[in-house]
Amino acid sequence: MRIAYVTETFPPEINGVALTAERALRHLRDVGHEVQLIRPRQPGEAARRDEREWRCGGGPIPMYPELRYGLATSAGLRALWRECGGPPDLVHVTTPGPLGWAALRAAHAEGVPRSADFRTNFHAYCGHYGLGWLETVVLGYLKRLHGMADLNFVPTAELQRELAAHGFQRLRLLGRGVDAKLFSPDRRDLRLRREWRIGNDHRVMLYVGRLAPEKNASLALQTFERLSARRPGLRMVVVGDGPLRAKLERTHSTARFVGMQTGLALARHYASADVFLFPSQTETFGNVTLEALASGLAVAAFDTGAAAQHVRDGVSGCLAPVCQGLDAADAFLDAATRALDASAPDGLLRMEARLDALQADWGSVQRRFEQQLLQLAAAARTVPRYAALA
Repeated sequence: MRIAYVTETFPPEINGVALTAERALRHLRDVGHEVQLIRPRQPGEAARRDEREWRCGGGPIPMYPELRYGLATSAGLRALWRECGGPPDLVHVTTPGPLGWAALRAAHAEGVPRSADFRTNFHAYCGHYGLGWLETVVLGYLKRLHGMADLNFVPTAELQRELAAHGFQRLRLLGRGVDAKLFSPDRRDLRLRREWRIGNDHRVMLYVGRLAPEKNASLALQTFERLSARRPGLRMVVVGDGPLRAKLERTHSTARFVGMQTGLALARHYASADVFLFPSQTETFGNVTLEALASGLAVAAFDTGAAAQHVRDGVSGCLAPVCQGLDAADAFLDAATRALDASAPDGLLRMEARLDALQADWGSVQRRFEQQLLQLAAAARTVPRYAALA
């Protein structure tokens, strides 16, 4: 097929959506499809406009200034496709910004089948930025955007049920995978632990992710401090960056903040820790949970997203019920305590964590994704499609 793959985040940006998009794009090209990547031009990048890639204009996202939104019109995209030999066989959109909206409208105008990913709970973020009144507006926008797609991929059955209850349609479950060769207990590095000034008898709690309000990173640090008050030798390492980093470093001076890590360095940080704390309740999935499981860590997380899908409570990790306020803090503390108690490097829970992660193979996920796109394109050639929402 000829596929237009539209995303407003892509490496070298570092986040779950960007890395997953790159992996999907690479798979589609490797198996022989002609894929045109359409994305915003990042600072310092040269312009490009051809059948393989178009880098459009854009600007920084207000709440995420390190990320960009794309700016294009449906007419501009249709003109691009005419320059490149005609419209593609299918348009796939990974992000719900202005570029994704324009691409779905352009595909509808050309009679091209279209699919989309639901990857981020943007509506759930509003309350974390003092914009709770916008939640219904953002949810309505997302519903209209995904209403223009013939097929919408969601990563968990939990999210599928939630979106269906809000009136989203044509939802198709497609999970995520993990690179279990990269993220492995074999990456444990005693030299790195010495750099952290951590001895072999210390247990290390780890947080990996953006340091932003919606990620709830402060709860991970508060939980560590509550546990360390009664567990001597406990240490905390924080991997990631974001708008709250400076504040968190000031208020949690006993934790070690190491900034953004990628690739092998990130894998070493996972494997050199013992307990993984992931207190977010706004994730559509949470790739870091799978990475921690594959690294053989004792995971403590709320019972949502990837944790709900891949963690067996008390067997391969420890889950806290989804709740709010003080109840959430106490529930997460209980899960973290149980994970810490089971965090011996050769313990059964950590071995089961690795085994559960091995079931999430990226190859099978990507093959299912490709087959769904092929079926969608084939159906569009033989069956009249419904009228998409304007």
